[in-house]
Amino acid sequence: MAHQCTPRFCPNKPRVFVTSDIANEPDDAESLVRFLLYGNEFDIKGLVACTSNWLRSVVHPEEMETIIRAYGSVVSNLNAHVHPDNQYPSAEDLLNILRTGPSTYGKRALGPDVQLSNGAELLIEQLSASEHPLWVLCWGGTNVLAQALQHLSKSQSASNFATLRSRIRVYAISDQDDTGHWIRTTYPDIFYICSIHGWNNYALATWTGISGDITGDEFPDHGGPDTSLVCASWLKKRIQIGPLGSVYPDYKFIMEGDTPTFLYLIQNGLGCPEHPEYGSWGGRYTPIDPKFAATHYTDAADRVVGMNGRKFVSNQATIWRWREAYQHDFAARMSWTLSNNFGAANHAPVVVVNGSSGPEALVLDVVAGGSVVLDASESYDPDGDRLAFNWFQYREPTAAMGLVIDPQIADLDIAPLEGTGNETWKVKVAIPGPEKCVIDFPNGNTKAEGQDLHLVLEVKDDGAPCLYSYKRVIFRVKSEKLLW
Repeated sequence: MAHQCTPRFCPNKPRVFVTSDIANEPDDAESLVRFLLYGNEFDIKGLVACTSNWLRSVVHPEEMETIIRAYGSVVSNLNAHVHPDNQYPSAEDLLNILRTGPSTYGKRALGPDVQLSNGAELLIEQLSASEHPLWVLCWGGTNVLAQALQHLSKSQSASNFATLRSRIRVYAISDQDDTGHWIRTTYPDIFYICSIHGWNNYALATWTGISGDITGDEFPDHGGPDTSLVCASWLKKRIQIGPLGSVYPDYKFIMEGDTPTFLYLIQNGLGCPEHPEYGSWGGRYTPIDPKFAATHYTDAADRVVGMNGRKFVSNQATIWRWREAYQHDFAARMSWTLSNNFGAANHAPVVVVNGSSGPEALVLDVVAGGSVVLDASESYDPDGDRLAFNWFQYREPTAAMGLVIDPQIADLDIAPLEGTGNETWKVKVAIPGPEKCVIDFPNGNTKAEGQDLHLVLEVKDDGAPCLYSYKRVIFRVKSEKLLW
């Protein structure tokens, strides 16, 4: 494998709009610090201070401004560590899209006596500005989005309003006011990721997997995730450093409850934003009703072996299973803020499989009973670090749409061809035969097309800290007659 120095390149940046009840507790400020460290991979369209159940009558954009100005003092260093075509936005650009939501709780913002907030105005403007999806990441209540929708319903034709709604992609950190349920029931066609649970029972939500399992044996995932990577001493040493790290506050309850919303969008080759059921650093979700083309996605579970060697089946495990990877990546990026010397820091590997080097999944039509050779020999590390290759079948996405139960998911047979041990960069993947891939439905019909089988290549370097990148391969299994 030839050594290259170019960091990973993201040809398309998702359009992102953040609303936050910042100053309610420290975790929003923590998440904003990390979010800005990934600003080179996002097209940031709005930063809006909003209310929530815990901050009902005031908003704090000045808290966002403080963090943005700290970011502005390190952005030139950050730009030295990323692809020249994926530069970070300036602090001035971010301050220009800083807005406020209504200074009132939930649906009160929809009353006739409440003026449309400038945060909702900006959201409407950004929805209208591009045909591409706009990811609305809700770290607090959702009345900024609710205001925008109510205004559009009155000011647009039905067809125009439907077009604008089709561009919305929501990832909300549970329901933190009464507008989330209103949005989903009034406009069920909106793509909406949100954990559903009893009021204030946040310990049941998927997103707590970001830093959960710090409270004791009574929680079902206790002993699974690595708590050493989210404790105060680790954060003090790795994150609360330099000008930007200095505005990263100590946590009060858990670290960064809002962060999964944008971890979901990071372009490391693992996630597919339009498919929450595929899984990513931001968790895995499945639709409540798959009959809708766009619908509400909520918690799903993964089977994961934890730190203590036990197997866990948990919605939070869909996030904490990646904890070493996303925490090490966070620490590496914070170290970028300290120096513009590329050689003084670590950078994530670039994964190439069968010539495909982008963050998108490699989708292959395959014949049941056939085989495919996957070659990752063109993968490289920008720092020249040694790479370890881990090929594994991600079984849960196959079952996500309810076609089969887990024991019926066909197994991929992965055989090494070139390389040895954890340095095997070329493998031959045998596809199960039609007797295992063809789906028989209860009504007696047989589906000629079989299961989509997911294989993930995880590539880790041996830098300090070690960093991870991925390539997802999706085998679309078909009978031979459908291919020829």
